[in-house]
Amino acid sequence: MSRPTPDPMRVKDRLRDLAGPAVMGIINATPDSFHTASRVDVDEALRVAERMLNEGAAILDIGGASSRPGAVAVAETEELKRVLPVVEALQRRFPEAWLSIDTYRSTVAREAVAAGASMVNDIGAGLLDANMIPTVAMLHVPYVLMHMQGTPSTMQQAPHYTDVAAEVTHFLSERLNTCRAAGIADVIMDPGFGFGKTTEHNYTLLRELSRFIALGVPVLVGLSRKRMINEVLGIKADQALNGTTVLNTIALMNGASILRVHDVKEAVEAVKLVRSYRG
Repeated sequence: MSRPTPDPMRVKDRLRDLAGPAVMGIINATPDSFHTASRVDVDEALRVAERMLNEGAAILDIGGASSRPGAVAVAETEELKRVLPVVEALQRRFPEAWLSIDTYRSTVAREAVAAGASMVNDIGAGLLDANMIPTVAMLHVPYVLMHMQGTPSTMQQAPHYTDVAAEVTHFLSERLNTCRAAGIADVIMDPGFGFGKTTEHNYTLLRELSRFIALGVPVLVGLSRKRMINEVLGIKADQALNGTTVLNTIALMNGASILRVHDVKEAVEAVKLVRSYRG
């Protein structure tokens, strides 16, 4: 399906648009990300970021707390220790880069933005930290809110919905209204593939992506190397690049504005081919 052209977003006092659509590269400053190859220290983060930017990434998403199924929460001080040096280093080396901080904690969001990040990507949609929404409103940065049933440590313990697409749409709509009421100008929605969903739920959401796009804000999809691919194909995450590209292409055809990926080159190629197909 076609998607509405997103309005430009204000990032570091510049207007940036997602008309591409855009590719967001994942930089994991964690020791336990589910995709081992994406784990980095500061020096490696600089190398990975340079490669991703050269390959066409529009956004780099830095996270310091794993949100894989069953993940145990790390202390806030540890999360800050992991992400701030990476954000600071990337800001120094690539001052024009659009950096996102992947966190559900308002303190981490605030400190990371002070260090150079210019977007907050929150798996908790403001519900895991009551200060997150007012903090983002104060920071005047774009905000990604995601749907999740439960928490990373519990979300895959028998997730259940009566109508997954309707319930996720209702949740995102309510959280969007909360963000608007707080004064957040630029909101992006993420249906939360793999966050409290079975493989069947995930494919239903992918088919029904138009429901979220109808809410009138850009939609981010994070499908990269996830279980919804591996379970169907009988493979592991390190074998799931081809499956990721297939699902990313479907998401683009269904109207996604941002692809959050481990593998930027292949995602950018998918964007270019879909754009060419659409003429």
